[in-house]
Amino acid sequence: MDHLSFLQAIVIGFVQGITELFPVSSLGHSVLVPAWFGGSWQNLVTQESSPESPYLAFIVGLHVATALALLVLFRRDWIAIIGGFVTSIRYRRIETTSERLAWLIVIATVPVGIAGLLLEHLLRTVFAKPLASAIFLIVNGLVLFAGERLRRRTPAIAPVLPDGAGELETDDEIVHKVRPRDAVWIGTLQIGALFAGISRSGVTMVGGLLRGLSHEEAVRFAFLLATPVIFAAGVYKVPDLFGPLGNGIRGQVLAGSVVAFAASFFAASFLVRWFRTRTLTPFAVYCLVVGLASVVRFA
Repeated sequence: MDHLSFLQAIVIGFVQGITELFPVSSLGHSVLVPAWFGGSWQNLVTQESSPESPYLAFIVGLHVATALALLVLFRRDWIAIIGGFVTSIRYRRIETTSERLAWLIVIATVPVGIAGLLLEHLLRTVFAKPLASAIFLIVNGLVLFAGERLRRRTPAIAPVLPDGAGELETDDEIVHKVRPRDAVWIGTLQIGALFAGISRSGVTMVGGLLRGLSHEEAVRFAFLLATPVIFAAGVYKVPDLFGPLGNGIRGQVLAGSVVAFAASFFAASFLVRWFRTRTLTPFAVYCLVVGLASVVRFA
């Protein structure tokens, strides 16, 4: 592959860290940003859609950094969730908030996990191209707009705290509103993120909103769902970095990952505060504007 400079690694790491969690598609931006720069940056896009891609191995390393940032930010939640999973297995029960939430995450992760193993390579080689990414980014913006519009028609569900729960008030509300069948549906929506331009956090937030979650609850649930998927996808591909695909880019991976970790931590913290009072609409507008501009540029 053409030499990936440290400047490129840092820029892409920053973009990856922000856009992985903002509902604007990190995969789409990993294609479109280099394409807009052109020159040696453009060659990175060609590398990403190739069957064996050092650039993809680099991007995967950044995914691990994002997942670690989410684990650090929500570390107390994950301690409770993992504890709930263990106790549910040990005592063969699903009663507490943590136990219910743990199994909602497991159920929601199965569809995208299977689809990722079967379809990721095919969809990347076919659709990880600037024009296709631009079109899907427009689709993503329309999905966010539709989610906000349909949310207004979704009846609010009054939260009821389960007996013995209360350590995580927001999670109490999530497990009350989201049933196992809803978790399957919301988890299935994550498959859309295999298309460059469709945002994982965006579609899962829309799914949560349509089940009666508030924006604050929806973004929290989206981040909890995204953590194991992003982390597993990264760990699955990390061995590539220790083989021929990692030759000449391991230092760049480290630099980009440090930046991606910091950017992801900031992005998640910002969005949790943002969605306490605001909506997906500004992100929908951004996707439409950038998507349309990119269609004109690359058509």
